Amino acid sequence: MGIDIRPLDTVEDVFTASAVLADVWGGDRSGMPPNLLRALAHSGNYAVGLWDGDRMVGASVAFFAAPAARSMHSHITGVVPGLQSQGLGRVLKQHQREWALARDVGHITWTFDPLVARNAHFNLRVLGARVTEYLVDHYGPMDDGVNRGDESDRIMVSWALAAPPVPTPSTERVVASVAVPRDIGAIRLEAPTDAAVWRIRVRDALVGHLADGLVIGGFDDALGYLLVRP
Repeated sequence: MGIDIRPLDTVEDVFTASAVLADVWGGDRSGMPPNLLRALAHSGNYAVGLWDGDRMVGASVAFFAAPAARSMHSHITGVVPGLQSQGLGRVLKQHQREWALARDVGHITWTFDPLVARNAHFNLRVLGARVTEYLVDHYGPMDDGVNRGDESDRIMVSWALAAPPVPTPSTERVVASVAVPRDIGAIRLEAPTDAAVWRIRVRDALVGHLADGLVIGGFDDALGYLLVRP
């Protein structure tokens, strides 16, 4: 593929990236408005577009945390429908990693919806990021085509850029597991009430296990989240 990743250096690029991200999130243009994206890019934060030839097909935006933390928070990364699940998300994350390492950043954090199994698989099994928090309704109501009508629970992860990936825990270490649906997106479209039940079920189970002193140690495609003792 003629894939290229470039900074969002022009106003035209910024507007295109904002539109691409709106397409990823079901038409919502408030998630990363052009003026905010332009400000983040111009002030030296990570703001890139993913091009396939002359067409931008993805974008990613991250900003620096407190200087002493040597950390960066990845706010949004997306690839347009039709090109998802083809490895382009991993290409973007690896580019983000190299960009951060070149600027003495040691960790990148981000959040993801705990009900989205493919994101849990990618973040925990592929990248080997470490879960740091479960955040209940973290963003409040969200008015986009993906999240509208749902509560915005999120899992926060931290990716140690120079360390080996966190391995999936062995069977002997797993104390409990919490299953998630294979395709929550389809359930939201076909049976929104069932999706809401999944939200509460997964939230109650994970928050309960964390309150008991367990931690999310990994993800298994069949079992879901794997809880271990720290």
